[in-house]
Amino acid sequence: MTHALDDITVLDFSHLLQGPFATQLLGDAGAKIIKIERPGKGDLFRTMTFKNRWVGGTESPNFLAWNRNKRSLAIDLKADESRETIYELAKNVDVVLHNFRPGVMERLGYGYDDFSRINPGIIYCSASGYGDSGPYVSRPGQDMLLQGLTGLAAATGRGDGPPVPVGAGFADQIGALNIVYGILTALHWRERTGEGQEIKVDLLSALLQHQNQEMVWVMNFGENFERPNSSIGHPGMDAPFGVYPVKDGWVSIAMSPFARLVDVLGNDDLLKYNDPQTLYDDRDEVWAAIAEETGKWSMKDLLDALLAADIWCGEIKSHLEVMDDPQVRHRGLVQTYEHASAGPVKVIGPAVRMSKTPPSIDRPAPMVGQHTEEILAEFGIAPERIRQLRDRGLIEQADIAERKAKAD
Repeated sequence: MTHALDDITVLDFSHLLQGPFATQLLGDAGAKIIKIERPGKGDLFRTMTFKNRWVGGTESPNFLAWNRNKRSLAIDLKADESRETIYELAKNVDVVLHNFRPGVMERLGYGYDDFSRINPGIIYCSASGYGDSGPYVSRPGQDMLLQGLTGLAAATGRGDGPPVPVGAGFADQIGALNIVYGILTALHWRERTGEGQEIKVDLLSALLQHQNQEMVWVMNFGENFERPNSSIGHPGMDAPFGVYPVKDGWVSIAMSPFARLVDVLGNDDLLKYNDPQTLYDDRDEVWAAIAEETGKWSMKDLLDALLAADIWCGEIKSHLEVMDDPQVRHRGLVQTYEHASAGPVKVIGPAVRMSKTPPSIDRPAPMVGQHTEEILAEFGIAPERIRQLRDRGLIEQADIAERKAKAD
C-alpha cells in the first residue's frame, strides 16, 4: 500500500503523550518512525497505567495507545560513542522531534544547531509545556496543569463545585496536532526551497489557541464566564444546551428552537421561558424544568421524538458502550493488532480517510529496543561497531522470547 509519507524518516526522542501521538499520526501516514529510548527503561509511559492493569500482563495501555507504527532503538544518549552513532543516522533523516524540557537536548549535544550542521535540510521540532523562555520555563508541562492554567478547568463543571479537568489528555493531544501541522508545513517548504528549519510548539499556546472562541469573548468584553449550577454544557450558553436525565440514562440536547423542544416534551408551561435573555439568566431553573420532563421518557423514545422534530440531540455513552456503537462499528474505528508480547490489542484506528494514500496500522507498538540492531544496520553502521555498542551496554536489543516468558 502506498502511503503519503513513506519517504520521510523521523528520529523521535519524545516520550509520554504529546510527542508520541504526533509521531504516531505521522507513522499512520507511512513515515518511518525511529523511537529513541533508554536501554532497559524506555519511554516513561511504559511504566504507567490506569488501575494497575497491563495488557497481556506486561504492556502499558497508555504506551500502546500512542506508539504503533514505530520501531524502537534503545541507546544511551549520554555516551560520546552513542552521540556519534545518532549523528550518523541524522545524515539520512528528515525530522527530529523531542519534548524534553528546554535546554536538555542542547546540553546532551542534540540541539537544532548540532543536527543542522550534519544535515542542513533537517526539520527539528521541540515541544514543551510553556515555550523555551519566560518565568514558567522550568515548570513541569503536564496536561492537567495546563488545563488549570489556561482557564479550561475553571470553565468546566458546575458553578457550585470545583473546576473540572477534561477527562482525557486534551492539552497533549492538541499539542500533538500542532506538531504535525508544523512538521508537514516545514516539509512542504523544504520541498520548495531545500531548506530545513526549527519548529517550536508548546502546550500553553496550543490550549489557548483551541479556546480562541471563549478567549475572544472574554478578552473583548473584559468579563469571565460563570459556570452554571446545572448540567448546561458550556459556561457561555443558555438553556437548553446541556445534558438531561432520562429513565435509563442521559441525553444531550444542543442548540434547538426552544418552542419546538417544548412541543416535543408536551408541557406548554415551559413556554414562559421562551425568551433569549431568560434562557440565559434563568438557565439553571430552565434546566431543572426540562429535566423534570425528560426524566419521564426512555432514552430511545425521547431521542426518536427529538430527532423526528429536527432537534439536535444524542446519547450519553460510556467508553465501553461507545465500542459497540453502530456508527463506530460501521466506520471500523475499533481495530486490533498483534503485539509481540501482549498478543491481540484493541485500538482506535486512524481517524482521517484518504482515497489515494490511506493511513493504516502496519506495526504494533514496539518493545524497548526491539529494532535497535535492525535500524543501525539499515543506516550503514557496521556489524562490528554494533557489537561494540552492545558489549559496552550502550544499546539494547529486546529479547521477545524473554518478554513472553515473563507474561506467561
